[in-house]
Amino acid sequence: MRALLHLGKLTRSNVATLQPVPRREARRGDTAQVLPFRIPHEFYPTPPEAVRALMSVEHFDGPIWEPACGDGGIARVLTDEFSQQVVATDLVDYGFGTPNVDFLEQRVARAKHIVTNPPYGFGLGDAFAARALWLTAATGGKVAFLLNLTSLCHAKRNPWFRANRPARIWAIDSIVCWPDERHGYGKAPRYFAKHRYCWVVWDRQHDGPTQFDWLSSCDYR
Repeated sequence: MRALLHLGKLTRSNVATLQPVPRREARRGDTAQVLPFRIPHEFYPTPPEAVRALMSVEHFDGPIWEPACGDGGIARVLTDEFSQQVVATDLVDYGFGTPNVDFLEQRVARAKHIVTNPPYGFGLGDAFAARALWLTAATGGKVAFLLNLTSLCHAKRNPWFRANRPARIWAIDSIVCWPDERHGYGKAPRYFAKHRYCWVVWDRQHDGPTQFDWLSSCDYR
């Protein structure tokens, strides 16, 4: 099926028009507004094997911005194991990176590429994706998001994904994005442990249909 808008033709103006408006109370981290089955501030850390798997198939020719860095789950691996220059920010202070930075209010990219596991709830994942594409339209960099596989099949997202077609989707097995005992949480609930994820990569150098392949986290633990 032909894309409605080729990725290479994306501009700041046409990406911005596709951006959903997030709920401001969630964006500001008001825990009183967070549903009881969501962790406050959407803090779901990324296991290191997920980052290693991504780096086995994707190359980033310049500094990377991690705009939802949390306690550094992605940024530490990129820096320590792959010697990538990383700018790490977050809205909330988890003791890593620069806190009090609202990604959705940024007007200038802080690095060429953007790699993150974005917050999902309250429409934040959609807004993060659109903002990342808008920001990297000026840098020419890649955007790589770790997303729940089901997010690709949502009826309301279908037109947006077709209009902003990813270059590659990497399905990754057996990872659980859940805070551990250090953060006061126990084992991930059974329903949550069943979630399945994929890396979605937008690359302005790519021309053609979206490519799909598989990664195994077991290879990178």
